[in-house]
Amino acid sequence: MTGKTPRAGRAIILGGQTGLVGRPLTRVMTEAGFATLPTTRATLDPFDAEAVARAIGSFEATHLVNTVAYTAVDAAEDDRDEAYRLNRDLPGRLARVCRAAGARLVHLSTDFVFDGTKDTPYGEDDATNPQSVYGASKLAGERAIRDSGLDSFQILRTAWLYGPGKKNFVATMLMLARDREELRVVADQIGSPTYTVDLAGWITALARTDACGIFHAVGSGQASWCDLAAEAVAAAGLPCRVLPIPSSAYPQKAVRPPYSVLDTAKLAAAIGQPPRAWVVTVREYVYEQMQSAS
Repeated sequence: MTGKTPRAGRAIILGGQTGLVGRPLTRVMTEAGFATLPTTRATLDPFDAEAVARAIGSFEATHLVNTVAYTAVDAAEDDRDEAYRLNRDLPGRLARVCRAAGARLVHLSTDFVFDGTKDTPYGEDDATNPQSVYGASKLAGERAIRDSGLDSFQILRTAWLYGPGKKNFVATMLMLARDREELRVVADQIGSPTYTVDLAGWITALARTDACGIFHAVGSGQASWCDLAAEAVAAAGLPCRVLPIPSSAYPQKAVRPPYSVLDTAKLAAAIGQPPRAWVVTVREYVYEQMQSAS
């Protein structure tokens, strides 16, 4: 079911007080007219189904947004149980609570559900084949939501996040570039860099529609990690050189998809506008970081 509606609603945002996505999402949803209740795990344990149900009831929430996840991709290889607890068990439990409460569940997933063997952008219906514990656990979370019997859900697959307030790849590259003459960055992994402020806007716009299902929500265009780092360093006006290296020169425990660009046509149709180009948003982010630091 698709179609935009002008209404806002009342949203509980799990992780909304502290998360890389949750914090900008709380601000954007509030500015868009939603009543918001951002939480931390201390103020509302997301695994306590009865407490979540009570919160939905007392807040009269129309939406439950889950930004809580196990995102340490390499650590997940040795911490499988906890990765699955957060990425599979939690979404399934929240979906069942939402079904009983009559609320919509909004949940974030990842490009890591794909194996990266394509050379054209992945659509929502393309075959999944995760190559890491992280990717497999996130895919299991998607399936847990679908298997819960909840019809009113929005799963947004996103990727390569950067934004204000929390550690992220772009911020790390800028920090290193201030002290080094050169950076060597992986250039044979291609994906979709995504600004968390824009992601917050898409989540909010989608939440105001009747569209349900899985959506790809990433910045437009594609880049390697080296491209992203180079663009950020250039935007900051730093003299550091950014040099490409192969993945084999920077071994990591978890297998990354070599190509995980996502097609956002479905999202654009649902919210009525395409995502901005990642080059534009990374420059915006860098400029805002420089202004806040000055």
